[in-house]
Amino acid sequence: MGNSNSTSQASFMLVGFSDWPQLQGFLFVIILIFYSLTVFGNITIIALARLDVRLHTPMYFFLSNLSFLDLCFTTSTMPQLLINLHGLDKTISYGGCVAQLFIFLALASTECLILVAMAFDRYAAVCNPLHYTTIMHPLFCRALAISCWIGGLVNSLIQTGLVMTMRLCGHQLNHFFCEMPIFLKLACEDTEETETKLFVARTIALVCPAVLTLGSYVHIVRAVLKIKSRSGRRKAFGTCGSHLVVVSLFYGSGIYAYLQPVRRYSESKGKFVALFYTIVTPLFNPLIYTLRNKDMKGALWKVLGRGTDPG
Repeated sequence: MGNSNSTSQASFMLVGFSDWPQLQGFLFVIILIFYSLTVFGNITIIALARLDVRLHTPMYFFLSNLSFLDLCFTTSTMPQLLINLHGLDKTISYGGCVAQLFIFLALASTECLILVAMAFDRYAAVCNPLHYTTIMHPLFCRALAISCWIGGLVNSLIQTGLVMTMRLCGHQLNHFFCEMPIFLKLACEDTEETETKLFVARTIALVCPAVLTLGSYVHIVRAVLKIKSRSGRRKAFGTCGSHLVVVSLFYGSGIYAYLQPVRRYSESKGKFVALFYTIVTPLFNPLIYTLRNKDMKGALWKVLGRGTDPG
């Protein structure tokens, strides 16, 4: 870090939750518990989807992708935060910071697209049940998943590249990981043009998938309301309801954090919002999909050696 106005800095200091020293011990315990449950829950979903042949369907294929994403997503930030909360060393190298930013954005962007793929899967299942197996062919599902991953990587490459062209002043990041809005606040040059380009990239990555997902659910609701059987309507709403909860949690917190001007971004609030979508949402996903899913509970019961789930 030759001088304070250079982006070739050797390291940054992550302030984390040092502003609230009385909370650090409590946060360490809670985050460690949440992180452990998140890892266990998402690995369980991936394992069950692989082991039980009844779960070898498009829905659980995309759910496995989502669980793997959540596992990587939370792991890209939580170990760093736990070290920050418990230890004295709160530094991260410039290269490590850029790598963390790139990985975080790639995973978040990919998750946005995977949620769209899951919405399309539910749309095909509810609105075109007779043609579902033809539409959601395994080759098409794999191609769709690969496209989501490539799209996430490209979006992250663009945004990270834009950030790396800026000159940064200072070495202190008022956050617990290297997040985009904090980088922009460190810039020692006019960022209006960069912010405009980033806003376009974020809109494509966040708003467009959210609109496509909600559009799918509008069609799903219309189709469900046409079902005469009350039990049929309940089953259809139950299948899609859990996915819609996940979508609302993820997109809602992401849009709040990333689609507001940098000058209005509150670093204090931003930390807690980021805490929500980096640890709480990835924990909710396995809980929502397993506790409210008869097939998942049946598969778990079978793996545990207790036969068929009596419930």
